This record gives sequence, structure tokens and C-alpha cells, in this order.
Amino acid sequence: MKKSIMSILMFVILVVFTGCSSSSSTGDNAKGQEDDTLTIAWLPNESGEDLGEARDEIGRILEETTGKKVEHKTTTDYNIAIEAIANGNADLAFLGAQGYIEAKNKNDKVQSLVVPSGESGTLDDAVYNSWLAVQNAEDYKMNDEYTIDDIQGKKFSFVSNSSTSGFKVPSTGIVDYFSQKDKFKELKAEDLLEGGKDKFFSEVLYGGSHQGSAVNLLTGRADVAAFCDTCVNNYVELADGEENKAGAVYKVKKDAAEPFNTVVDKEFSLISVTPVLNAPFVVNTELVSEETREKILETLMSDEIANNEKVFVPEDSKLSGLFKKASGKERLVQVEDDWFNPIRELSK
Repeated sequence: MKKSIMSILMFVILVVFTGCSSSSSTGDNAKGQEDDTLTIAWLPNESGEDLGEARDEIGRILEETTGKKVEHKTTTDYNIAIEAIANGNADLAFLGAQGYIEAKNKNDKVQSLVVPSGESGTLDDAVYNSWLAVQNAEDYKMNDEYTIDDIQGKKFSFVSNSSTSGFKVPSTGIVDYFSQKDKFKELKAEDLLEGGKDKFFSEVLYGGSHQGSAVNLLTGRADVAAFCDTCVNNYVELADGEENKAGAVYKVKKDAAEPFNTVVDKEFSLISVTPVLNAPFVVNTELVSEETREKILETLMSDEIANNEKVFVPEDSKLSGLFKKASGKERLVQVEDDWFNPIRELSK
């Protein structure tokens, strides 16, 4: 009887250990296999329906060149896109410079691939612009120059505290400017995160996207708003002044898509313009093999992408592409991690 019990116990132990060994082995093999689907995470700014055609076009071309199915992960929050690429819920992502740095800090396997070039077709002028906008710039004029002196105490709208041009750059600029004054010499970027009594701003809002921050301004919820030029170019047109210069007035287009369809014909003015490094496509190298990464890189840098009017939209086109084609030389160009060091320096 004892021998029978011992035999049963040994059999059970053998089955358990065999099962564990088999399960572990299967897990290791699965980890080493590359998925047949590429998931691309998009920030809220690029997640709208109006950019669906551009996203789909990039996905279609990547499917043809990699042989993988492409799925798009649109988001309503910066942190969702950042966490997705850092935690392995996305293989690729299109992030701002600050978002990329945050994702890489969370997971060093996140690597930059390409950014849209400037009009030269190179990295030399691969920048866009961070705006501080108001409804009436004349109220922020001193000695015939536009200043930010009077933004203190106002209702202010940022995009997200993970946004490069919608928080990191404007908050650094505000702190640098006001900390030269005795009253604000101890001011820090963290002091701008919340508004209220005895705070720098009376109220602080977050648009969740550049479009949302602009709408906060145009609906009167905010007196001053930070957002970028490229994210609202599809919805507004220059009404007066010089593009990307303080004092320029922009007007919402009559056929503007959501969320600007509720503020058609409304205007805003610029009081501050700051150049910002362009946003990168990034990859999680833990999920995507070197062979596939090379195919992706080659595809994104190809003439097929650069000359695709659904991705790089000509200036006279009515399409809502991801990028503008002004000189004809614009394209996606390879970028290394250290190119983003100037943004990292803003946090020091």
C-alpha cells in the first residue's frame, strides 16, 4: 500500500515538474518570436478622424514592405501612448521629443527612428514652433513689442505635462523670463502645473491635445494657451501678419473638422513663438527584430512616403496629412538619440 502511494506521489511530482518545464520552455520560445502584427501608437494630436487617411496610408505601405499586419492604437491621453511603447503594448509610436525621452527613461529599448525634415530635406531645420496664443495680442504689447509680462494671474491652458511644445518648452520659457524678476526668482516649472490663489496662474487647464488647448482659448475657458503650429495648421489660416511671428492673427477655417467645428471663424493671436525639435517615430527594439527595424527605417525614409500626398500634403491640397510639403524636399530622415539632448537639457 505504501509503495502504491509513493508511486502515485512520484507520478504527480513528475507530471507537475514536466508541466512547469514545458510551460517555461514554451514561454521562452514565444518571447523569442516576433509578432506578425505591428501596432503603432499615436498621440491625441494625430488620433483624430481627419488624419485617419494619413495613418492608414503609412500602415498600408509598412504592410507591403514588412509583410506584417499594421494596427493603429489611437489615444486620448499622452501618457497612454508613452506607456504603450514603453511597456510593449505598441511596437512603434509617433511621439513628441519629450514623450520619446519619457518613454526611453522608462525602457531603454525604446529607440528613435526618424523625424520629418525641414524644408531643406535634412535635420538642419527639422523644427516646428511652440506658440503662446491669446485672443487679443494688443493687450500684451509693451513699447511696440509683444511680451508675456501680463500672462501671470491669467487662466492658462497647456496641452499635457508630457508635451514638448505644449508644456516643456513654454514652461521653461516662462520660468526663464519671470525668474529674472525679484518677485518670481524662485519660480520653477512645477509651480505652473496648477492654478489658484497664490499660484502663478489663477487657473491651469490641460487640453489633452494641441487642438484641445487651442479650443480652450477660443471658447474663453483660457486667457492664454500653449500649442504648436503643425498640430493646428489643418484647421486655421493666417488672417493677418507674418506666419510664426508674434502679432500674427490666425482664423479658424469655415470647414474645420472637430474640435474646431464649434469655433469656426474665431481668431487668436500669437505673443510668443519658440522653435522646437521635430517629433520622432520610435520603435521598441525588444519587440521588433533588427531585420524588421531595417525594413521599417528604409520604408519611412523612402520616396514612396515622401512623395505620398496623403502623408506629406502639398500646400494647396485640401487633404489633412501628417506633414506639410512646402519646398518639395521634405521627407522623413533618420535621427539618433543624442539629437534630442537639447530637450533633455530643459529638465536640468
